[in-house]
Amino acid sequence: MQHRPAPDWRPLLAVYWVTSFVEGLGVAEIWAFLPNRLAEVGVAAPDVQHLVGLLGSLFFLTGLPLIPLWGVWADKYSRKAVVIRSALVEAVVFGVIAASQAPWQLVVGMLMVGFQLGNSGVMMAAIRDVTPRHRLGLALGIFAASSPLGFGAGPALGAFMIDGLHLTSGAVFALAAVLSVAVAVLLAVGSTEVRPERVPTGNTLRLAFGAVRGVTSDPIVRWLFVVYGAVFIGRQMSGGYMALLIHDVEHTSLEVAGSVGLVLGAATIVGAAFSPVGGWVADRLGFRAVLVGSIGGIAIAFALMPLGTTVAWLAVTYSIAIALQAVVGAMVSGLLATETPPERRSATLNLIYLPLYLGGIAGPAIGAIVVTDGLRAVFYTAAATLAVATVLAIVFVRRTGGAANREGRAASVPS
Repeated sequence: MQHRPAPDWRPLLAVYWVTSFVEGLGVAEIWAFLPNRLAEVGVAAPDVQHLVGLLGSLFFLTGLPLIPLWGVWADKYSRKAVVIRSALVEAVVFGVIAASQAPWQLVVGMLMVGFQLGNSGVMMAAIRDVTPRHRLGLALGIFAASSPLGFGAGPALGAFMIDGLHLTSGAVFALAAVLSVAVAVLLAVGSTEVRPERVPTGNTLRLAFGAVRGVTSDPIVRWLFVVYGAVFIGRQMSGGYMALLIHDVEHTSLEVAGSVGLVLGAATIVGAAFSPVGGWVADRLGFRAVLVGSIGGIAIAFALMPLGTTVAWLAVTYSIAIALQAVVGAMVSGLLATETPPERRSATLNLIYLPLYLGGIAGPAIGAIVVTDGLRAVFYTAAATLAVATVLAIVFVRRTGGAANREGRAASVPS
């Protein structure tokens, strides 16, 4: 049987990069301007801090049961269709948030976010299948930078619309909905269908449960999920409170954007620019070493963040944290992509977001509890959680040393 040549990895990477960028842009606007949106729909200021954490948990709650299914559906039927589905649901989510006139309507919008997720693992699996092995670290590093750059552009754009054009945060989310529709069109006409090396057959639920069993039975994947889960608990615990910390430092009200766009925007863009560098380094030193160093760096950045009393301090520490977060994502993806069997690769890469979902539920919920001791307590607790994740990553490296040697040998052989 003659196999068709794989499509050029660079155009596919470019289209997926834009897709991830726009998704990051919209999600970042939720984190940055959800406090503003809550105030606009009539929530009292003292209740905003607690609702930010609770709504952040809802962000992932509804999508949790669907995590194993997206990868299976993508491999059985169409990766392209699953990714387009995500962009279309994004448009609906942002549209609902934009049109909300009462707190319960915002809750509905946040519950719908779970149906838009589940695309990144599918995109990474496709990138892995068409990218030469000696370029994989670079490709995943470039892709990993897309979401953080979107996370930077979203708050910057939103701040300009609110403070510069004197629009409401509802208008910010309306624009995000329009951009998501444009991405769906781009995917439909500009991306190619990349089928897995081995197309799964059989019952969908059985395949989905099989993917979950594969995660729990593979020691490398199991350890990576534990490490990544701890990272995301710390990251998501503080994510919704960054905007509030910025408002607190500069003493601004929730009626304006203040320096949220500057810190979450410019700092994220600068930080994300270093993500491909992390991929380049990993191609030479190995994914494991870079993974441990990056998690430790995030812990230090979060410990330093609440000590600052200026916007500049927040911008510097936050840019470091975001850059290293992107590198961590690329390292975990790279390890899964190179050490997971082809028949389980797409499903496993999609299940990489199981730790994100669990961390996305637990982190904000913990933050909503810890914030009763003060806003800065959230960031210190997040730093402690990331310190634990660093220790877990070191243990992972020591227990999988043989696999690390195989990884190094594979990296030295061009495809």
